[in-house]
Amino acid sequence: MAGHSNYVPQSAAAKWLESRLPVISLIRGSFVDFPTPKNLNYWWTFGGILFFVLIAQILTGVVLVMHYTPNTAMAFDSVEHIMRDVNYGWMLRYLHANGASMFFIAVYIHIFRGLYYGSYKAPREISWILGVIIFLIMMGTAFMGYVLPWGQMSFWGATVITNLFSAIPLVGEAIRTWLWGGFAVDNPTLNRFFSLHYLLPFMIFGVVLLHVWAFHTTGNNNPTGVQPKSKQDTLPFHPYYTVKDLFAIIVFMIFFVWFAFYVPNYMGHPDNYIEANPLVTPAHIVPEWYFLPFYAILRAIPDKLGGVVAMFGAIAVLFVLPWLDRSKVRSGSYRPLFKQFFWVFALVCVALGYLGAMPAEGIYVTLSRICTAYYFAHFLIILPLLGLFEKPLPLPASISEAVLKGGSAHPAGAVSAPETK
Repeated sequence: MAGHSNYVPQSAAAKWLESRLPVISLIRGSFVDFPTPKNLNYWWTFGGILFFVLIAQILTGVVLVMHYTPNTAMAFDSVEHIMRDVNYGWMLRYLHANGASMFFIAVYIHIFRGLYYGSYKAPREISWILGVIIFLIMMGTAFMGYVLPWGQMSFWGATVITNLFSAIPLVGEAIRTWLWGGFAVDNPTLNRFFSLHYLLPFMIFGVVLLHVWAFHTTGNNNPTGVQPKSKQDTLPFHPYYTVKDLFAIIVFMIFFVWFAFYVPNYMGHPDNYIEANPLVTPAHIVPEWYFLPFYAILRAIPDKLGGVVAMFGAIAVLFVLPWLDRSKVRSGSYRPLFKQFFWVFALVCVALGYLGAMPAEGIYVTLSRICTAYYFAHFLIILPLLGLFEKPLPLPASISEAVLKGGSAHPAGAVSAPETK
């Protein structure tokens, strides 16, 4: 399914380069001539949005580290220096801080789109697994970045999360000591987190290239889940999807910039605007909003080791999802029972996010345990059983048939073009 480039070099220099390093034909084959299903809707634009935000995060981060000081005595003041004294430092910091939230908003939409349309099913298992790896590295990068301003929530969040590793048998204490660089969260910890926070985005970029390579090898999934059967089912990626992705990126950037310029601190915790003090514990320690569902799962288990296993298991289960869902139909559009369970699952994830922000007491703990149980039941019990007992709706014979009939398989925002002979 990988695109074959129609590129023919014209100049002598282009012919020389093409014969030695065919990078232009590779780019054209992957991003210009690549045959793409003609029925992709706007949910498929979030991959391009994520790549754009990743580049923005790297660029703003590189400039910010020129002015940041990774030392516990100076980190908080260096952030204030960036905000007050560096030309446009306030803008760079707000774009970078809110960019993390935008990254997670887009990646959660991207993941749920993949869950609904079965993008994890054969032959795209490797692409899905690489996506989960990107998600894991993102979480590590975001956590370490949140520690760098060295506010109250930064310090105590780092203390709570790194202490969790001590629950792991045999190696837990060693891991925690290595992360700390000593026997408490202090200057060596900040230096380690700063170093890793700077390194990991470039690792993300590398895995993103593998992710793109993987799905360009197998071809895009699409809302029907039906593999393209002829040229009539596909369109060149450019100009149809480059223009569509560009429009979606612009709309998303308007949303992003509105946050950065008008409500830049909306997603931040007030305690993190107070310099870190190891002698004063905040009344309620909470992570950033994008970690709240996993934080709720962690606290739902009364045992420390059990909570850590459940928290990491909530992500680990995504790695084996392609083998848990045994249905031969990819798209949720043709799976009436799956569609209902999918929306229940989505509501449970939102509820876990809310519960993660609440105190770990009373009804909140009970609800967290119920939602945690359902989260794992969805993957380990419901999906395997649906694969056995669900009766899916009839699939269209081809993507073109679904598009031309304009039925349930013709999603809003799909790109179509006149049939070619």
